[in-house]
Amino acid sequence: MEKITMKSLLEIRFVSNPGFSPDGSMVAFILQQGDYEANGYRGDLWIFEPGSGAVRRLTGRGDVKAYFWTRNNTLIFPAKKDAGKENAFYEINPAGGEALPVFTLPFPAVKLEQMEDGRYLVLARWQNGEAKSENCEVIEEAPFWSNGRSFTYGIRNRLFLFDPAGEEETRLQPLTGEWFDISAYRRQGDMLLVSGMEWKGRRYNWNEVRLYNWKTGEMRVLIEKDSVRTGDTLEFLGDGEALITVSDNKRYGWSQYPEFYKMDLKTGTLTPWTSWEYAVGVNSVNSDAKLGSGRLDKMTDGAYWFVSTIDGDSGLCRLDAQGSVKIMVEPGAAVDGFDVYGEHTVECKMKGLAPAELYFDGKQVTDFNGEWLKNHRLSVPEPVSYTGTDGVEIHGWVMPPTDLTERDPLRRYPAILHIHGGPRTVFGSIYHHEMQVWANSGYFVFFCNPRGSDGRGNAFGDIREKYGDVEYKNLMEFTDEVLKRYPAIDKARVGVTGGSYGGFMTNWIIGHTDRFAAAASQRSISSWLTMEYTSDIGYIFNKRHHNTYTRENPEKLWDFSPLKYADRCVTPTLFIHADEDMRCWQVEGLSMFSALKLHGCPARMCLFHGESHELSRSGKPQNRIRRMKEILRWMDHYLKGETLDEEPCKD
Repeated sequence: MEKITMKSLLEIRFVSNPGFSPDGSMVAFILQQGDYEANGYRGDLWIFEPGSGAVRRLTGRGDVKAYFWTRNNTLIFPAKKDAGKENAFYEINPAGGEALPVFTLPFPAVKLEQMEDGRYLVLARWQNGEAKSENCEVIEEAPFWSNGRSFTYGIRNRLFLFDPAGEEETRLQPLTGEWFDISAYRRQGDMLLVSGMEWKGRRYNWNEVRLYNWKTGEMRVLIEKDSVRTGDTLEFLGDGEALITVSDNKRYGWSQYPEFYKMDLKTGTLTPWTSWEYAVGVNSVNSDAKLGSGRLDKMTDGAYWFVSTIDGDSGLCRLDAQGSVKIMVEPGAAVDGFDVYGEHTVECKMKGLAPAELYFDGKQVTDFNGEWLKNHRLSVPEPVSYTGTDGVEIHGWVMPPTDLTERDPLRRYPAILHIHGGPRTVFGSIYHHEMQVWANSGYFVFFCNPRGSDGRGNAFGDIREKYGDVEYKNLMEFTDEVLKRYPAIDKARVGVTGGSYGGFMTNWIIGHTDRFAAAASQRSISSWLTMEYTSDIGYIFNKRHHNTYTRENPEKLWDFSPLKYADRCVTPTLFIHADEDMRCWQVEGLSMFSALKLHGCPARMCLFHGESHELSRSGKPQNRIRRMKEILRWMDHYLKGETLDEEPCKD
């Protein structure tokens, strides 16, 4: 059996984005794999045929990451087949033949939908006003950037009608205004149901909902912006109604999950339909071994299908016409994309310790990673639950080191506590690459879903104005429980790490306890005051989570900030950030790093260039591997006593 290393990540093949052809005879999907030398991911189109069970590749250049079915059962995809040619689309027939160019758009497309007459609805990224120049970035609105998209001044998601066969001057017809930013839309005949908002200068908090007749141009506002918080569900129903998810925010504020409502398409009147205390259209189960996107909800034949996270798992749920929800979430699984055709389902699903594969009607139909799994040592997560001092049961797992043996009962191992991001996400028992690397390197790895996590309902997820309190206690009590149940762990050699919210919590922990021998704080938050004005979501995050703004109560936000307590820290801490992370900007890590350095606490900062908040999940392969090396190197020194060379890690 081979040891799982950082570079083993390059051997995993990532399945994503399954979708039925219009006639249901085929399922298209994307298959990607890391390329270390090219420092990227090669992606190609594949086909699964339910009738024969055949799985075959359609493209082979490694430049396909997305696709759209046409009404003629052919596939259109964007690719850079010609040097310097942006936003070019190609068409391929799954029955055979080469991909041929079909059209080029003047802007990036988010979504394509072919209509009955052969024209397309195009959701595009539209640039208003002055664009970026070589020497100057113009900023005239807030938020001014978006994680993964850099500066966003004047950029809006805008809907167009596109006729590939039309005259150059008339082939693109705008259907929504220049400054209206679309979050979601659905079409039924001549009607478009659109969620979004028109804004200039400052973005509002909650979307409005509009009904368009795209042929006549008639438009009505059904829900005014900032009047009610709508979710991402937006679907036409019969009899002049629509399905929508709405939260009144009265019981749990922002923490309250949106519930199912019916909306009258004439008046905009909302009528509560079905209560639901989980996320809708969300897979929040953490893993660094998935890549690519996929559909997370769909309305078909009077039923609304969606992915939801329940406890530490995610899977399909089905809302029927009577308002009943059927839950089909499997234990130990996570669904990252699906499609439905008639009575058939196809899912991109991680199950057990296997990276994602394709499942048709619940049966696995691809096995791209099976041989790899057979040849590598895996640590199987062992469930650990306990009831905390607050009376709430917390669910977690422990992964033993893969060289654990009963032949030496006196041997003691180091351990790493891993804290997830969010906080409204979860850990589960599915495959997580870096945790397998740690276990293969001789560490116990333990992790849990403290208060504030997803999958346990409104009350469990509500930690407004409680950051660093209830969930900190959960994590410390979980650590105590793990150390009690696993005497092979050396209590003096336990480290802690986490990213995003997990980075915030790591920063908080090192300022409130000295029980950990080492820490790695990743893409973290150190001060809510700076986060409010630099993060792409900071303008709403503080009010939602701490019930105040900096201008209203800076003392309260400072009390919640790990930076306030940094002078107490004695834990050697590694900080990892990316210079294009607009969610938790580099100022957060640099501030905490400087605070530790200035009072003599061992610290190291690794700032990755050209990476976003997604470094650990979809960053460039070389940077992802370097990041894992940095963390393991740090832990090996402080938890195993290995030499910490002054030279940086070599790739």
